[in-house]
Amino acid sequence: MITRKAVLLSARPRSRGFTAAAVLLITVAAGTRILSTAAQSRRPDAPYALIFGTVWKDKVPAYGVRVKIRRANEKKARWEQVSDHNGEFAQRVPAGTADYVVWADVKAPKGKPRPETKVHIDNDERTDIAVHLTE
Repeated sequence: MITRKAVLLSARPRSRGFTAAAVLLITVAAGTRILSTAAQSRRPDAPYALIFGTVWKDKVPAYGVRVKIRRANEKKARWEQVSDHNGEFAQRVPAGTADYVVWADVKAPKGKPRPETKVHIDNDERTDIAVHLTE
């Protein structure tokens, strides 16, 4: 006589590490999907202009200077960059005719205005500028 045994797999509780890893994996996957959707909605093929600049202090490129950019008709900065080891920064702005103000976010000496540069963009072009820090 042949008997069959039913094997019951016990549902043992999973460890907290496994649960946390599963939640983390799901969160990362969802976040990646959201970011890729947001990136696609910005249309990477849309035309743009480029403001490329160098920050100078005492005739030497200045590293690590926070640079802010705003439209000329606005009060607050819309974009912010930090100069690299060559004192350079670059910011994409929408193509089209517009005026921008670029300045270094440093304390100006008493009685002197903060260093700023005005930029005029006509279309999808690159404009090179220089921001000179004064002492």
